[in-house]
Amino acid sequence: MNQEILNREFETFQAQLKSFVLRMTCSVQDSEDIVQETYIKAQAKLDTFEERSTLKTWVFSIASNLAKDLLRSKQRWPENVTDICKEAAMSNQAFFQEAMTIRHTSPQGKFEIKEHIAFCLNCVSRSLPLEQQLTLFLKEIYSFKIQEIAEIMDQSDAMIKYHLHTGRSKMMEVFDRRCSLINKEGVCHQCTELNGIFNPDQDAQEEAVKIKMVKDAEKGDKEHLFDLRLTVMKEIDPFLSDAAELQLHHLEHNRGVMEKYFEKK
Repeated sequence: MNQEILNREFETFQAQLKSFVLRMTCSVQDSEDIVQETYIKAQAKLDTFEERSTLKTWVFSIASNLAKDLLRSKQRWPENVTDICKEAAMSNQAFFQEAMTIRHTSPQGKFEIKEHIAFCLNCVSRSLPLEQQLTLFLKEIYSFKIQEIAEIMDQSDAMIKYHLHTGRSKMMEVFDRRCSLINKEGVCHQCTELNGIFNPDQDAQEEAVKIKMVKDAEKGDKEHLFDLRLTVMKEIDPFLSDAAELQLHHLEHNRGVMEKYFEKK
């Protein structure tokens, strides 16, 4: 292993690394800072890399530790984070003005239901214990194997399987109660509400997604529905998609709202 190989391989997974850190921290600035610090640390510790794992696994381990250090000082978001942030947005005219400007002027300003499904999953995942959130993303979104996640988190395979099981179970429970897109008894209507705001004359995409999820919901298979959400998230790069600028604007809004929320508590 040398500097040239590090640079070449780092470039192949840098986008994944940045999106992973963004989804953990829900902060664009934190994701940029941590990715940069990860590279600096990897460069400085290159002689300690023993190649018992892949370079990607080793680098993700460095980034995960940095993200954990940051997030340990922050409180977990509540399960109803989307309700709290929606209420704050409704009283913030500037937020909607900025969002509408992005929607009409940016090539990355589209509103798509699938993007909001991923966005919602991301925000709600911040209600999980940190180890569960990390394990869930590493396994289900970034396709690391259990043994690789165990190396990244310095825990046993059995403990990683436990974090994955409990994290999935909790998220399925939350979405079964909340998401009205697939459950008529759910309390959250944000996907359809926002589609109505940003796409008032077009609902074909909403219906396409909704019909599939509704059909799957009728089967009563909550685990499959959760896997569908994970697949949607996995297919989206939050920095490069057609909706990236609009969704990142929403994410920064939510992060700011939650900071103020905890300051008041």
